Amino acid sequence: MAKIQSTSETLFPILDQSPVGLARLAAEATHADDGHLIEFKAMQSRSILNKSVSKRQLSLAWSINPYRGCEFGCKYCYARYTHEFLQPTPITTPPKGTYDAPQQPWALAFEREIYLKENAAWLLEQELRAIGSNLAKHHDEIAIGTATDPYQPIERRVGITRSILEVFAKQEGLRIGLITKSSLITRDIDLFKQIAARNTLVLHITITTADRELARKLEPRAPRPDLRFDAVRKLREAGLTAGVLCSPLLPGINDSLQSLDAVASRAAAAGASFLGAHPLFLKSCSRPTFLSFVREHFPALVADYQRRYATEDFASTDYRNKMSSRATLVCRTHGLGERSTDALLTRVTGRHIYAEPRKQPKPVTPQQPAQATLFAAS
Repeated sequence: MAKIQSTSETLFPILDQSPVGLARLAAEATHADDGHLIEFKAMQSRSILNKSVSKRQLSLAWSINPYRGCEFGCKYCYARYTHEFLQPTPITTPPKGTYDAPQQPWALAFEREIYLKENAAWLLEQELRAIGSNLAKHHDEIAIGTATDPYQPIERRVGITRSILEVFAKQEGLRIGLITKSSLITRDIDLFKQIAARNTLVLHITITTADRELARKLEPRAPRPDLRFDAVRKLREAGLTAGVLCSPLLPGINDSLQSLDAVASRAAAAGASFLGAHPLFLKSCSRPTFLSFVREHFPALVADYQRRYATEDFASTDYRNKMSSRATLVCRTHGLGERSTDALLTRVTGRHIYAEPRKQPKPVTPQQPAQATLFAAS
């Protein structure tokens, strides 16, 4: 769980510095609009740029989330806990090893009650004016979309993410990473090209599976995989560094060699700069939602997940190593740069690999032993 430290204390001394909790901000939010079973509220944020310190072994980075909550409703999402902070009274989340706890109201609210951060561009301008030079000097990275998708459907209408990119287009010397599941990202290619001309910019498209039907179950309201692969192609044709994150890897669901190879093959065909694939991180607050999904669609796997995540939020070391080997294999097979971490870093992309066009490699066949092939390539 990442600890978010607001930058408003030092950056805005003219503002009233009396304590203002997220629950109060949520209570004061005004109704903005309604979508299909979704309510949108305008929130007066005090800061848009946050410093994150994560327990997921990620490095220190600055993060920006233009929204609170996400319409896509991904069953494995670890960020549902963020809506807990918007509740008027503290809520106790299920402890580790608890699988039958009822789904908390805020867990569903995460995808049904979306908060739009007002004046995001103005806030970012003020914050970059105060600390922007230090970010460039120390090569700090800014990650957009760490807890909510910056291109969820409402973005098409309100354009908060685009307004943020317009601010970055005026900057130089920054390192910026963005992650999304949406093909809407291609709308902003013009701004990405401006940003990349004077900054380091790496774009990440999450594609957990090439299987359309499985994707619809896992990510009910996200664009189809083929639309996301096409978005990667358009970004690469625009000369931008863009790759695929096949994460999270879900045991028994999308973690087979054949499943990974299918994603890698299509990523390579789209000209992806890199591929990353990392195991499921299952927080206790996300377990009721995810386990409910497993019971409904993969009942035979329930006992296995209970065993795997009985005492830890992370997958075991053996499983992580196994998945790392598979990711390495498919990346080598298809000539893709490998992402060695799931952090939104701009350094671990192997971008030097993509200077020349790649020949289309042969896919890994089901009869080909993964371990043997991996050693042969070493």
